[in-house]
Amino acid sequence: MESFSKIQLFFFTVSILILTTITTTIHAQSLHTYIIQLHPHGITSSMFTSKLNWHLSFIQQSISSDDHPSSRLLYSYRSAMDGFAAQLTDSELQYLQKLPDVISIRPDRQVQIHTTYSYKFLGLNSPRENGWYQSGFGRGTIIGVLDTGVWPESPSFNDHGMPPIPRKWKGICQSGQAFNSSNCNRKLIGARYFTKGHLAVSPSRIPEYLSPRDSSGHGTHTSSTAGGVPVPMASVLGYAEGVATGMAPGAHIAVYKVCWFNGCYNSDIMAAMDVAIRDGVDILSLSLGGFPVPLFDDSIAIGSFRAMEHGISVICAAGNNGPTAMSVANEAPWINTVGASTLDRKFPAIVHMGNGQILYGESMYPMNKLLSIGKELELVYLTGGDTESQFCLSGSLPRDKVKGKMVVCDRGVNGRAEKGQVVKEAGGAAMILANTVINLEEDSVDVHILPATLVGFDESITLKAYINSTMRPLARIEFGGTVIGKSRAPAVAIFSARGPSFTNPSILKPDVIAPGVNIVAAWPQNLGPTGLAEDTRRVNFSVMSGTSMSCPHVSGISALIHSAHPRWTPAAIKSAIMTTAEVSDHKGRPILDEDKPAGPFALGAGHVNPQRALNPGLIYDIRPNDYINHLCSIGYTRSEIFSITHRNVSCNDIMKMNRGFSLNYPSISVMFKHGMRRGMFRRRVTNVGSPNSIYSVEVVAPEGVKVIVKPKRLVFKQINQSLSYKVWFISRKNAGKGADMMTFAEGSLTWVHSQNGSYRVRSPIAVTWKSK
Repeated sequence: MESFSKIQLFFFTVSILILTTITTTIHAQSLHTYIIQLHPHGITSSMFTSKLNWHLSFIQQSISSDDHPSSRLLYSYRSAMDGFAAQLTDSELQYLQKLPDVISIRPDRQVQIHTTYSYKFLGLNSPRENGWYQSGFGRGTIIGVLDTGVWPESPSFNDHGMPPIPRKWKGICQSGQAFNSSNCNRKLIGARYFTKGHLAVSPSRIPEYLSPRDSSGHGTHTSSTAGGVPVPMASVLGYAEGVATGMAPGAHIAVYKVCWFNGCYNSDIMAAMDVAIRDGVDILSLSLGGFPVPLFDDSIAIGSFRAMEHGISVICAAGNNGPTAMSVANEAPWINTVGASTLDRKFPAIVHMGNGQILYGESMYPMNKLLSIGKELELVYLTGGDTESQFCLSGSLPRDKVKGKMVVCDRGVNGRAEKGQVVKEAGGAAMILANTVINLEEDSVDVHILPATLVGFDESITLKAYINSTMRPLARIEFGGTVIGKSRAPAVAIFSARGPSFTNPSILKPDVIAPGVNIVAAWPQNLGPTGLAEDTRRVNFSVMSGTSMSCPHVSGISALIHSAHPRWTPAAIKSAIMTTAEVSDHKGRPILDEDKPAGPFALGAGHVNPQRALNPGLIYDIRPNDYINHLCSIGYTRSEIFSITHRNVSCNDIMKMNRGFSLNYPSISVMFKHGMRRGMFRRRVTNVGSPNSIYSVEVVAPEGVKVIVKPKRLVFKQINQSLSYKVWFISRKNAGKGADMMTFAEGSLTWVHSQNGSYRVRSPIAVTWKSK
């Protein structure tokens, strides 16, 4: 009996160990990260000596294991929002959401990261009257960049000639792997990194620097675009040679590393915004984003509202999901949402086919003499049942079919430069990247690892037709270096996300466009220009495309305006940028969207003009309370508004007090739903130009709409005086028939100074007819 009991005890002990292991494993697997928002003046907060202890108490009450609450807490937020990020099981989440003072709970979501010439293209290169001199080059302004970190040794972050660090700065230079306080200076004044949200999802070792140091190049590129100092004789292996400088070369930069090899998590982004507000930044630049979600469910929108209340301008990328309609991200009206445009700088790499036809392509492959004078190579485009070889995916190219040949690779699935590495590893001698119907005529270039060029969709059809027409198709590539001023620009980039806003159609988005195609900027010195591990070349600058590149252009321009007008609100700075934006290209013709004039859902208010934005004449200012009124007007509930603003409001009372309210936005978005024929908008402008100014209105009415403006003249006696006007829109046609059918029209409203013709304060108008 005794021996039997020992055996029982043995198996019981083993069973407990197994069950414990299984339970522990299940417990670990069932943990998910959530962002919990609390009432800032919660009834339980006064019981605790600190916000941190208050936040830990919610976890303590909720967790069902022996874990210490601090082991589940990722971040404690107190500036960008009141609340915390924590890891919880499903049952713990259900318990926590019933606790008092819990306002909302959001699962942690992943978002993605969405120059030597662009400053000249934008008019910041000439005489002493230009915007750089007017704004003091952005001196005294601090730009906070949320991205993949920074390579501090880049010459773009040299602090020679920089002014002292502003006294208001409260940030730090956080030490970490291959990074310490000596890496910061008067240009790069702060650096931090945020990993907890990322590590909660990817607990294995991160294959990059656990520090503010940049491993991918994206953050270095965007930071230098916003505020890099002038670097003479910059180039990418001989291409795009010139003086590389950021938009605000006198501004200070603070870097917040929130993006890692598999993306960026909202819990880390919110933590960075939370700290940046306290650090004392003036501008926040976020070249990242996800898909459109309601503002009360959008961590970036919530954090940026708090930043705006602290006087911080928030600039975000519109996203790269164009030309699909309603794809624009970062839609909050207090965010400056930036789409992408092209430059008039090209890098021709012409394909000469064996039949005498010529195809236009572009490339920054540096060893340009190898194929320009060499013999023709045989072309190969591998088609058939296996589509992997068409896209040149890793391991898909048979060596016996591509060795020594020029391989045609369709764009998509893997990266453009990565396709070149696949071709090279298979023995291919050169590559032609072929745009598909998805990319159309987009012309983003790369510093390819082998001789290569990119051709547009139309050219790719011609190329493939030639390959199919002969037994031995031949071609050679002629590289043409850097060509400036020969092409029509700016134009809207094909990939730039389009409006109308999915969650907030009463606000026209994007707000503006800025250079975002083939932008040259600083690059980590331990990376090849393609970013591929196999690329052993080393450069100080490289080329990238995306709204990620457009965003820091506007961040830098915002820094210039803030430096010139330090008392202006974020809304005033944004208004100055929008109302002075251009809708014509450098040849005086309409800015194009593919082959047609660009509309407001692609262009926003237009293409940024920093010179004019520094002296806009009039501004449309917006107070934080106005945004609350706007949220009421679009039907948000009290709890949803509280999640965004941390203000307890009654929309019924607000709308009674503000009948006919419309947000004082610099653009106008009109929607005629079924049966509606009339709409009225109020606007208020403030004179920031000269005293004793008279402005008259010019209206380009959208097709099918009558527009009435009262008054038609605004007479300002002094600077900072504000005057109001009303605009009526009367539809002359009915909404289209059919399920959710929408039709659009566009126009503009411009206030023109009677004496100073340079003051033209333009607001785009977008009209939508919706059948339901």
